[in-house]
Amino acid sequence: MPLPIVAIIGRPNVGKSTIVNRLAQVQDAIVFDEPGVTRDRTYKRAFWLDREFTVVDTGGLVFDDDTEFLPMIREQAESALAESCAAIFVVDGRQGLTIADEEIASWLRLQSVPVILAVNKCESVIHGELQASEFWSLGLGTPYAMSGIHGNGTGDMLDEVIKFFPEASEFTDNEEIRVAIVGRPNVGKSSLLNAFTGQNRSIVSDISGTTRDTIDMQVERDGIHYRLVDTAGIRKKKNVDYGPEFFSINRAFKAINRSDVVLMVLDAEDGVTEQDQKLAGRILDEGRACVVVVNKWDMIEKDSNTIYEFEREIRSRFHFTEWADIIFTSALNGQRVEKIFDLIAPAAEQHRRRLQTSVINEVIEDAVMWHTPPTTRQGKQGKIYYGTQVSIQPPSIALFVNNPDLFGDGYRRYIERKFRESLGFRGTPIRLFWRGKKVRDMDRTTNANRATRVK
Repeated sequence: MPLPIVAIIGRPNVGKSTIVNRLAQVQDAIVFDEPGVTRDRTYKRAFWLDREFTVVDTGGLVFDDDTEFLPMIREQAESALAESCAAIFVVDGRQGLTIADEEIASWLRLQSVPVILAVNKCESVIHGELQASEFWSLGLGTPYAMSGIHGNGTGDMLDEVIKFFPEASEFTDNEEIRVAIVGRPNVGKSSLLNAFTGQNRSIVSDISGTTRDTIDMQVERDGIHYRLVDTAGIRKKKNVDYGPEFFSINRAFKAINRSDVVLMVLDAEDGVTEQDQKLAGRILDEGRACVVVVNKWDMIEKDSNTIYEFEREIRSRFHFTEWADIIFTSALNGQRVEKIFDLIAPAAEQHRRRLQTSVINEVIEDAVMWHTPPTTRQGKQGKIYYGTQVSIQPPSIALFVNNPDLFGDGYRRYIERKFRESLGFRGTPIRLFWRGKKVRDMDRTTNANRATRVK
């Protein structure tokens, strides 16, 4: 059974995201002193006493303005309320009651969800109740004086919130595959998330920088749970000013680091850009599994060879991630969108794959038999003694050799290629650590010294 959902509602800059961070005990929601930073609705896991729930951050509500994004933000807030069992209406105790607060309160009274009134920015215990008393006139019940920054007053408010939760039932959090959707601005990441979920989960606009927070959603396909995370478009560092976009891009990088599989989204009309190559390099450095999604494929004039030409170009520009699968889609009309899951699941499986040492050494023996390690002019030849897997996500193998310097880049690439030819690893990077005899001797000496100190 899904967790109870609580929506956080209020006008811009009253501290909704700060309260979300407080309740979820994370610092994921972007907090910045500028109206309209939060636009989509973002979900975070939270708990109070013995109850676990999901808290939903929403964009600041404005009813007297129809400029870009504001109607869509209202739509996102309405969607959050529709799935919530309670709503926390956040107002600013320091600024006092405003006309915008009264408009939102009137709108909330028309909704079917129960509302708890949180008067934020009441840092003073002495004056907090006085600040909150002004909001009795909204007619929404007890105004709870609190501070999202310091946490005072949140307990009393949450005691009231959990009264509206359904009866506690066992919740099983099945293991899920975490999928980050990344790419440059305006390549269709949010459209792709909406196509996956079948709802307007993220705001879609032609304006670059529409998505700011990382937007996540859980879906299920064939009994497998996926946590999909839409991220902000990643531009060149020199074009990014300090502010909401700076924090958005940092969130996107963190989403890559926490993911099992990254969907690297390209724009079919633009092809592979220098920024795409840098982002693919980042995915490789983080050791994440990857699927390359070429979006807006419906916008391309095609013949029987077009898709093969595109794939050759991508392989050429992404030569360091040639292990990644490529799929051509259109988030707009749903073309091949569902087939992406057929690539995500095996990539995640390979990313978590663990091999027996005997299997690894069989591959090494076969590789050395077909192509012996090179010999230097001084007659020194590299020797691979054995290999063993040291970690997963990504699969990492330590190769113990006489001297790593005797193995050039060409031979190292050959060994990696033999591992892939023999064992697969489609969709995931693999890491090979070449460890020399001196390192092993040093390890033995260190262990001996430790044993002596223990005695």
